[in-house]
This record gives sequence, C-alpha cells and structure tokens, in this order.
Amino acid sequence: MKKSPHLINIRYFFVLLLLLPSLAVAEDATQQLDLKAHFVGYFAVAITVLAYAVAMTEDLHQLSKAKPMVLGSALIWLAIFVFYKVEYGAAKNVAVAFQSNLTAYAELFLFITVSMTFLNAMTERGIFDALRIVLANRQYSYRQLFWITGVLAFLLSLVISSLTVGLLMGYIILVIGKGRPKFVGLAGLNTVVAANAGGTMSPLGGISTFFVWQQNALHFTEFFTLTLPCIVNFLVPAAIMYFSVNKETPAFAKETPVLKRGSKRVIFIFMLTFSMTVLSNVFLDMPAIAGMMLGLALLQFFAYYLTKSEKLSHFLIPETQETIDSKKGFDVFKCIAGVDWDTLLFFYGAMMIVGALSFLGYLDAMAHYLFTEISPTIANILIGLSSSSIDNGTLMFAVLNMHPNLPIGQWLLLTLTLGVGGSLLAIGSAPALHVLGLMKGNMKEGEGYTFTLHLRWMPAILLGFFASIATLFLINGGQF
Repeated sequence: MKKSPHLINIRYFFVLLLLLPSLAVAEDATQQLDLKAHFVGYFAVAITVLAYAVAMTEDLHQLSKAKPMVLGSALIWLAIFVFYKVEYGAAKNVAVAFQSNLTAYAELFLFITVSMTFLNAMTERGIFDALRIVLANRQYSYRQLFWITGVLAFLLSLVISSLTVGLLMGYIILVIGKGRPKFVGLAGLNTVVAANAGGTMSPLGGISTFFVWQQNALHFTEFFTLTLPCIVNFLVPAAIMYFSVNKETPAFAKETPVLKRGSKRVIFIFMLTFSMTVLSNVFLDMPAIAGMMLGLALLQFFAYYLTKSEKLSHFLIPETQETIDSKKGFDVFKCIAGVDWDTLLFFYGAMMIVGALSFLGYLDAMAHYLFTEISPTIANILIGLSSSSIDNGTLMFAVLNMHPNLPIGQWLLLTLTLGVGGSLLAIGSAPALHVLGLMKGNMKEGEGYTFTLHLRWMPAILLGFFASIATLFLINGGQF
C-alpha cells in the first residue's frame, strides 16, 4: 500500500526533533570561543609564564628547557579539551586547531633535523676539525682570528641554523684561544652577534626567518633586502670590540688536517641540497622541506655507497709517520641521533603554547593593540627588543598567529628586529645559549664568554641594532 505523503513528512519531523540536540552540540562545538576572561584562559597564561620562567633559568637548576615547555603545552591543551568536552560534549574544533599547530611544527622539526644531520655528517668526516687546524697553522693574530671567526659565523649561518653555527664556532674559538680568556670571550660574543645577523638575512639560517618564509609572508628573494642591514648589525659592534682584542699572535704546533673518505662529496651534497631547496621553492613553489628531504635521501644513499665500497685503508701522515685506519663508511642515523633534541622539543612546547593562546583569543587582542592602536613600526621594534629575553622563533610564530595585515616593508622590519634583537642579551638567542654552555665545561667560572661580559657590551650591540633599522629605513626610501 502506498504511504501517505503526510505520514512521511510527520516521520521526517520526528526524526528531525530527535536530531536537534546533537545538531546543536555539533554547531556549538565548532565555534571557537573567546576564553580570555575565563578560568581556562587564566590557567593557560599562568602555565605559560611558569613554563617560560623555568626554561629561561635553566642554568640555575640544570633542568633542560624542553621539559617545562612540553609539560606546559600538554597541560594547557588538556584544559581546553576538557572544557569543550564538558560544556558541549565534543571538541572537534579543538582537535583541528591542535593538529594545525602540530603540522606547522612538523615542517620545522624535519627542516632542523636535516640541517643538523648534514652538520653532524660533516663533523664526523673531519671537515670542521680540519678547518680548525688550517686556522691554527696559518699563524693568524688574535685580532685576525676575531674577524675570521666572526665572518665565518656570519656566512655559515646563511645555510646552517644559527644555533648550530654558535656551537661549531664556539668549539673552534675555545681551541684556538686556549689560555686567552679575554679573546675567547670577545670572539665568542662576536660569533653570537654574527650568527644572529647572518641567520636573519636568510630563511635557511634562523627559526624566525624560516617561519616567515614557510607562511609566505616574504618570498625568498625579498630576504635579499636585509643583506646590508644585517651586515651593518654585525660590523658595528664588531668594530667597537676589535680594539679590545689581544694583539699577540698565538703559537700553535703544526698539524696536518685529515679528511675522511667522501668528505668533499658530503659538502657537495650539502650545497646541492640547499640549492635544490631554494630553487624548487622559487621556481616551483615547492615547500622547503621537500627539497631538504630529497637531500637527506641523497646523503643516505651516499652513506650506503661508502659503507659498501670502502675497505679499511691505510694512509701515512708525513709529519708524524703514523698510520691511521679510516672507519668503514658512516651511519647517517647516528648523525640524526646526534641532533639537539632538547632544542627541538623546546620549540614543540613553545609553538603549541603559542597556538593554544591564539585559540583562546589572546593573540588577536595583542594584534589589535600592537598593529592598530599603536604604530606598526614602533610595534615591530618593540617586538624585536623583547626578543632579547624571549626566543625569537616563538615570538615570530606568535605574530604569524595574530595574522596581521602588514605590507612587505613591515614584514622586513619585523624579520630584522626579531632576528638581531636576540643578540642584545645572552639569554636572547640559541647561539648565545650554546656558547655559554660550551664555556661552562671548558673555562673557569667568570672567564671567557659570560652573561656579564655580554651585558657589558650590550650598548655596542644596541647601537648596531638601531643602525641596522636605520639602514633598512634608507633602503626603503625613508618609509616602511
């Protein structure tokens, strides 16, 4: 028997009534609420302040900076999930926000991992130890070494993360400056400033610049505008410190640099990787991490080739008449295991905390104040100055989550101030923290590069900071 159309409509009506509660929950659960004035918001702010306080005082309690940041991020997101689940019975929109921030971190994680893997591979092949020996054998004066190590740090940070450059150059300075704590301190400080300046003019050299490039706020070629301002930022304090460096020439015992088999090809693969990364992004709009992973694959296959083809070889060093056995191949996964996991996990915690604060509504409020109520130029300079005590990568990620509508000139200013602002204090940048850590294990307390030494030279660094801003101002025709 044919059913009455009225009966069908009544059935649909009752089904709709049954679905209404669940539909209402689904609609509410997809709304992102402003929780700045809610207990969850206050809890998130309190945990953020506490986590950063513990992370920034790592030297006092010897607790790695990653631990409080990862725990803090987990607690904040847990509170948000619980609130939405209790209030609305669903938290799908929270999960989407969490996964969005996790995706942004995943690209940064892989980028830094590949970069550090190449660095560890070159270290394992003896490349950087050979560089140290070459510098020692040339019998340069301390003043010449001051400039050479600074320029090397600046150039290396164009293609290697500045935090890694700080660690590498700090090691070289410690060895060539043995017995000269004053030189070690000034050269170490110069290296920190140089690494931050060099990393600022390249999206491959710094966390904050990588974020700007990753989010397409600046095109790769637009970073070239920062070249002269970054050079000025490096040269101004270096020129002032130069006159305090020892004039003597150190006497080193002659050594012969020894490079393991395949070292030059590892350097070639490294340069090829960064070339492919840049060119594929510029011409094909391919994400940076795609080119980096291609380079990692090439390095893995080359390591496999070395392992399979290399037999124990013996070669003679004329000066010492010693016979050295080269190791058979090398394991790329040991190089991967040697990356700075503490720093990687710190950035996970920092980025997830920033993402949570953005989800709660705090970053929108800050963006309204910074970029609407006051001048964007002043706001960007103030943000840059604040990077002297807060990690610049975290700050840049926070600004990007504010989604400010800035012209290219203002993005360049923000990138510059955030990148070089970390040089103002020893706690403001990853290179400085790495060099400080090196000094603790290799110098007497109070000698070499210290927080106090950095603070003493802060006016010179601040002069370089504002000189770089003035240079960018002139390049842009007097306006941002």
